[in-house]
Amino acid sequence: MRTILQAENLEKVYRVGRVDVPALRGVSLEVQEGEFVAIMGPSGCGKSTLLHLMGGLLTPTSGRIIIDGEDLTAASDAKRTDIRRRKIGFVFQRFNLFPTLTAEGNLRLAESIHNRNGKDDPERRREVLRLLRLEDKMHHKPLELSGGEQQRVALARAVVTRPAIILADEPTGNLDTENSAIVLNMFQELNYRFNQTIVMITHNPEAAAMCKRIVQMRDGQIVEPAQNVRM
Repeated sequence: MRTILQAENLEKVYRVGRVDVPALRGVSLEVQEGEFVAIMGPSGCGKSTLLHLMGGLLTPTSGRIIIDGEDLTAASDAKRTDIRRRKIGFVFQRFNLFPTLTAEGNLRLAESIHNRNGKDDPERRREVLRLLRLEDKMHHKPLELSGGEQQRVALARAVVTRPAIILADEPTGNLDTENSAIVLNMFQELNYRFNQTIVMITHNPEAAAMCKRIVQMRDGQIVEPAQNVRM
């Protein structure tokens, strides 16, 4: 099995006035291809900091992060941006859709950023939109969609470029119970159908239970061995 993500002894310290505030204290984690991993813990435990480090949105104070064989921490800013573009799909609590573009337009923009040669893949777009039950919404703009539909568009945008890994930060945090279940089922289906590797930050035990493995964090550390939930 191929290792997609490897975090080694990550430390992250923030300077607040004259005080150093540690957010991560020596975190190490490996994620294999095709895994669906939940990272759980109380607010302020460092789980979102960890996800932002793994996505190259922050740089660690020390330690190393390797994504699909490429060292994020040794890369220049330009190279990190390139690795994010080619290897990582993000899904956040805020949908971050372009309001003037349709659902399909948001996917095409993601494709154009990913494929600098301008290659267009309408068959892949249709497959992803169909899987996420958005075929009849592809010409709708975000304000014409429900919250759950907007999150599904954000998920489609993340997966349409075939990233090595999807990093999701509380993706159901702004959704009601029904839409949360729909989105989580979509994550499961993407993992099953496309063997998509996913790491999801969540505080919701029901969401975590849908993953294959749970990693618990507290006070900037992984506090117990990862728990295999299902195979």
